Amino acid sequence: MPNIASILKSEIARVARKEVRAETVQLKKVVSAYRSQIATLKRRAQALEQQVRTLGKRGGVKAAAAREDEEANGVSPSFRFSAKGLASHRKRLGLSAHDCGILLGASGQSIYKWEDGKARPRAKHLPAIAALRTLGKKQAEALLESRRNG
Repeated sequence: MPNIASILKSEIARVARKEVRAETVQLKKVVSAYRSQIATLKRRAQALEQQVRTLGKRGGVKAAAAREDEEANGVSPSFRFSAKGLASHRKRLGLSAHDCGILLGASGQSIYKWEDGKARPRAKHLPAIAALRTLGKKQAEALLESRRNG
């Protein structure tokens, strides 16, 4: 006949393993949930850091100063540059990129880059772009001739 002490000891060990396993399963579920939350927070933090970098490149304080300069130069703060708008208006006026550059105080290559969206005009060019939008074809030709001659 087996020893009652050894049977009791093995039964206690079996029940203890079962209880530990039940507890560890719950802990594993909780740890898994925490890991997924941490991963989500890391992704969110990276996205926010990227936004901060892009805003930093635009120059948060510099952008405010540029807006003040635009207002001082006569450009309304609601003026928004549109690459497609510039391209379509230039074609409507019948201007080449070089001629448009003469009117705006930039090179023809700059005009192409602005229209392709590869570059954005500087704040000093925005008033000229806004003024160009108000010109008709004859007015643009006359202004171009005066700039070429003068």
